[in-house]
Amino acid sequence: MPKRILSGTVVSDKNEQTITVLVERRYTHPVMKKTVRSTKKYRAHDALNACKAGDKVRIRECAPYSKSKRWEVVTQAD
Repeated sequence: MPKRILSGTVVSDKNEQTITVLVERRYTHPVMKKTVRSTKKYRAHDALNACKAGDKVRIRECAPYSKSKRWEVVTQAD
C-alpha cells in the first residue's frame, strides 16, 4: 500500500527532531454546497532539524517514531 504524502506549513519547531505541520484540506459541504476549509496538525520527524516555523514542507506516512509521531519530512517545498 502506498504511503500518503501531505503538504503543509510548519507551525512549531521547538522540539528536538520534531516539527508540527498544519495541513489544510478543502472540500464541498454535502448539504450547503459551500467550500469548507478544515485544518489538522501532524507531528513529523525532522532528523536534521532543518525546518523552521513558516516553511512549506511535504510529509510522508511512516512507521511510528514515538507515541505521537507517525510522519517524516520528505522535502522542503519552496
